[in-house]
Amino acid sequence: MKKEARQSSSKNTQPSTQESSEAQQKKAAKGTFAVKQRTPEEKRKAHIHGIIKTAVASLLGIVAGVLANMQYGMGTETKWYAVITIVAILAYYAQRIIYPAVKISTKEFGFKDWFYVEFLVVDFCLVTWTLLLN
Repeated sequence: MKKEARQSSSKNTQPSTQESSEAQQKKAAKGTFAVKQRTPEEKRKAHIHGIIKTAVASLLGIVAGVLANMQYGMGTETKWYAVITIVAILAYYAQRIIYPAVKISTKEFGFKDWFYVEFLVVDFCLVTWTLLLN
């Protein structure tokens, strides 16, 4: 009986090639092995979308900086972080309208994408406002 148990356990520890390929497919489905290679056309499209995202966010930041300078001047009566928060919130909603108009799907945006474009808006706003104050 012990001999039979050893033989059955040894059969279970040596998976067939079909079982191992199924295990590899499961691991690939989980994302451990799966790396999708993009075609040159997909790379080009992603590059163009990245340029458009950067340009839109930068222009929004420059406009926000000019408007902040016109509205608040030196900003001594207002807390600067309140202005930046308002700029970030308004820019978020403006981008949700602008990107679909230029054929970029905002549904595909993750946290990293939104953080990137919002950082650009706030950064360009602060730099523009600072340059206009000098």
